[in-house]
Amino acid sequence: MSRTLKYDIPGTDWRRSMADAYEFGMHALFAPELEPPFPLSIEIGFGRGEFMLELAAKHPEMRFVAVEVSWKRVLKMARKVARSELDNVRLLAGKGEAVVGDCVPEGSVHEIWVNFSDPWPKAAHAHRRLFQPAFVESAAIALEPSGLLRVATDDPVYAEQIDEVLSGEPRLENIYAPHPWVDDVPGRIMTSYERDWRADGRAIHFFDYRRVS
Repeated sequence: MSRTLKYDIPGTDWRRSMADAYEFGMHALFAPELEPPFPLSIEIGFGRGEFMLELAAKHPEMRFVAVEVSWKRVLKMARKVARSELDNVRLLAGKGEAVVGDCVPEGSVHEIWVNFSDPWPKAAHAHRRLFQPAFVESAAIALEPSGLLRVATDDPVYAEQIDEVLSGEPRLENIYAPHPWVDDVPGRIMTSYERDWRADGRAIHFFDYRRVS
């Protein structure tokens, strides 16, 4: 039996529209409650949302935009954020490529997180993967000097593609060089997906790339 989707928000609804993001930019999504300047963090594809909730709770001085293409996941996340009483998170239903490419001023983002994006394992679907040169270029341009693009995947084939695309972007430098990635980052928040996959013995690939000044 499927669960009934709950539409009521038990508190403040921090969802915002892509139209507002396009017209006014990411920082304006926090007005009038929170005014810049502030460090801005974006997570693309927040899944169940536990990573973003924990990150935002640990860093009240920062502002977080959580992006997910599924409006149902955004609705469920809005309920979770409301119950948490966090006021430094805003939610967008949209594509990560559009958000980073069209809604973010150059050099304005402190960090961008992409945790376990869909690897689209079939060869015919590979063009749908998030990590393409155009997306990485947009992300690099969006980052402030020394800002970080932080990525995780459990798919070894996708990891190779991510490595190829990231290492080909001249605005970014690999902080784990000469290693293309690492399998553990001490202190990094662990998602429930990651716990499950580690329990199954699957390797995790972590990338951290810094915006070159």
